[in-house]
Amino acid sequence: MAELTPVTPEALDALALRLTEVESYLHLDEKRERVAELEHRVAAPGFWDDADAARSVMAELSRDRDDIAAVERAREGLGDARTALELAAEMDGDEELLAEASATVEALTRSIDEMELSSWFTGEFDHGDAIVTIKPGQGGLEAQDWTFMLFKMYMRYCARRGWKVTVNDCPAAEVIGIDRATFTVEGKDAFGMLRAEAGVHRLVRISPTDAKKRRQTTFAGVEVIPVLPDDIDIEVAPDDIRVDVYHASGPGGQGVNTTDSAVRVTHLPTGIVVTCQNERSQIQNKAACMQILKARLYELELQKRAETLDEIRGPKTDIGFGNQIRSYVLYPYQMVKDLRTGVETGNVDAVLEEGDLDPFVIGYHRWATGNADGAAE
Repeated sequence: MAELTPVTPEALDALALRLTEVESYLHLDEKRERVAELEHRVAAPGFWDDADAARSVMAELSRDRDDIAAVERAREGLGDARTALELAAEMDGDEELLAEASATVEALTRSIDEMELSSWFTGEFDHGDAIVTIKPGQGGLEAQDWTFMLFKMYMRYCARRGWKVTVNDCPAAEVIGIDRATFTVEGKDAFGMLRAEAGVHRLVRISPTDAKKRRQTTFAGVEVIPVLPDDIDIEVAPDDIRVDVYHASGPGGQGVNTTDSAVRVTHLPTGIVVTCQNERSQIQNKAACMQILKARLYELELQKRAETLDEIRGPKTDIGFGNQIRSYVLYPYQMVKDLRTGVETGNVDAVLEEGDLDPFVIGYHRWATGNADGAAE
C-alpha cells in the first residue's frame, strides 16, 4: 500500500481555496435555483406526457444534483480532515488520526480534480454520452492485436468510472486481434472525458507473432464522437441507405452467431458504413447503426462549416508514423507517454491491464484548456 502524504494546515487551506474556485466555476448558487425549478416541473401534472422532454429534464436535474452533492461532500471532508489534524496535534501527533487526515485529503484531492475537470467541459455535448471507434493502422497483424489491446483497456477504464458500455461491433480478425471495435459509452461527462483519447496510439514491443523476436512498432486510431441528444434530429432519406444483414461474428453468444442478426448500413451519398452485431435482433442492430450513422453525419456537417474537427474529435491524420498522440513502449523499456501533454508513467500494466487512464485524460484537459499549472498531479 502506498504511503500517505503528511497533511499540513497550509495544504488544507490550499484545498479550501481550490474548492471555493470550483464552486464558482460550477455556478452552484444558480444550480441550486435551477434544481428547485426543475423539481417543481417534475412534480407538475402531465410532466411525462412528452417522454423525450421529460428524460432531458431528468438528466439535467440529475447532473445539477450531483454537482451540488459533490461540493457539499467535499466541504464535509475538508472539515473532517481539519478536525482530525487538530485532534492529532492535541494528542502529540497521534499516528492514527494523522493517517485518517491524510486519507481524507487524498480522497478530497481526487474529488476536487474531478470537479475542476467537469467545470472545464463547456462543449455542447461534453456532459453526454460517446461513441468510440478503434481501427488498426500501420502494422498489419500487429495492428489488429493492438486494436484489441486498446479495446480491452477502454473497457476497463469505463468500468473504473462506472460507465455503461454497449459494444456495437467488434469482429474478430482472421489470425489475431480484431478488425475494429465500435462501442457506445453512457455516463457522466463520457464524451468530454473520452475525446482526450481521439487520435493515433503507437505501440512498441517485441512482436508475439515474430519467431525472431524482433521489435515491432504498430498503430491504431481512436475516433470519439458524441451521441446526439433527442432534440437534434438528423434526417436520413430511406433511398440514401443500403441495409445488409449477415451472420454475426466474434463476441455475442451462440444465439447471435447462428442468425442473420448483424446489420451493415451504408450511407450512399457519403460512403459512410456502420455495422452493428451486438444485439440479437436485426431491428435493434439497425437502430444502433442509425444512431451512429446520424452522429457521424452530424459531425460531417460540422466539418463542412469549420476548417477543423478539433472541437469534436481532433484533427484527422493517417494512422501511422509521426501522427501519434500517445506512445506505449513495452521494449526495450516500459513507458506510456502522451506526446501532447508530457504526462507519462512507467507502470504500463496499470494503464493497459487496469485501465488507469485518468492521469492522461485529466492531463490532456488541463493542457487543452490552459490549466496545466493547476492542481499538482
